[in-house]
Amino acid sequence: MTATDVLIQMLDAFDGRPDATALRARSYDLLLPPGGPGGPVADVGCGAGRAVAELSERGVRAIGVDLSEQMIEVAARRRPDLDVRVGDACALPFKDGELVGYRANKVLHTLPDPAQGIAEAYRVLAPGGRAVVLGQDWEATVIDSDRPELTRRIIQARAEKVRHPRAARAQRRLLLDAGFREVTVEAHTAVFTGELAMLLVSDTVEACRKAEAVTDVEADEWLGEQRLRAGNDRLFVAVPFFMAAGTRP
Repeated sequence: MTATDVLIQMLDAFDGRPDATALRARSYDLLLPPGGPGGPVADVGCGAGRAVAELSERGVRAIGVDLSEQMIEVAARRRPDLDVRVGDACALPFKDGELVGYRANKVLHTLPDPAQGIAEAYRVLAPGGRAVVLGQDWEATVIDSDRPELTRRIIQARAEKVRHPRAARAQRRLLLDAGFREVTVEAHTAVFTGELAMLLVSDTVEACRKAEAVTDVEADEWLGEQRLRAGNDRLFVAVPFFMAAGTRP
């Protein structure tokens, strides 16, 4: 199983949650004007195509773009009717002003330059077009633990493995700097208490272990505590998401 296969499985698990479904729906409401967009809308970093499919079901001419050929292959296999394309978020395969909507979820933190990604959104949007960007703040993850100092170190070490862990808190600034107007920001928090919470804490500490940010003893003791919590239904993980939207003048 490739890393992309694992990522797709994780995304399917997380994105199928009711709160994730509601968050996507909220992003569509911010993206689409009353009566529909009247033109093409891009979902950048579309992954396996869930949002592209949901937008299409709303009657939107939705186009999915992802840098991963494997992701695009999966999206096309799952929904052959979707318009999905391989493309770079910092060099989108669209003409200037070709789109009326731009959406990017969990993308900016992966880019070499988040500002360039937002500048591309501005370029491909027609005047009056809407951009909506969503992302998690990697440094602000909350994990309940009896060892708060070690937990803070683990969260910080995991964040440092992300190219731009604070990109989500910068979304408003990036939109304004690119020239967008009527910029709004919303905060949403995803709470995990079951199997997905255990998956999150395991991924977090193992990434830190590989980076030698924690010792094997620290990682094992911390993960052992979390497993005990899981056995007693006492796990708690909260992940803050920020969603910013703006209009191209």
